Amino acid sequence: MSIRGLHRCRHGLHGDAGSGSVLAVAVIASVVALTLMLVPLAQALVLKQRVVAAADAAALAAADTASGALAGFPCDAAERAARLNGAGLGRCRIDGLIATVSARSTSWGLNITVLARAGPPGARSAHGTAGERP
Repeated sequence: MSIRGLHRCRHGLHGDAGSGSVLAVAVIASVVALTLMLVPLAQALVLKQRVVAAADAAALAAADTASGALAGFPCDAAERAARLNGAGLGRCRIDGLIATVSARSTSWGLNITVLARAGPPGARSAHGTAGERP
């Protein structure tokens, strides 16, 4: 091997040619990894808000039905409202004019259950407690 070939070989081992490509690949891989972690978290937050809205609507429908503002059975109205909002009805309890319901939904292996309570302002349950939200 000539001196010139040896110089090229030594220069190739210690040069910084191509280091920008390695850095670019590392940055792209980091962005992809971060995105893959944040997308499921964002989906979980959206699912939770959907279940919260379904639980609130179900509790209001049950309370309206219990008060006589709507015809029918309170828990049937709660189930229908929860289903229309993309969730299932878990628990439904009517105590006087106060409705306490839970709505649930599952997506991507996440089970989310939300409890909601509704009734007329100042209403008291059969146990004598005011109908405030837990």
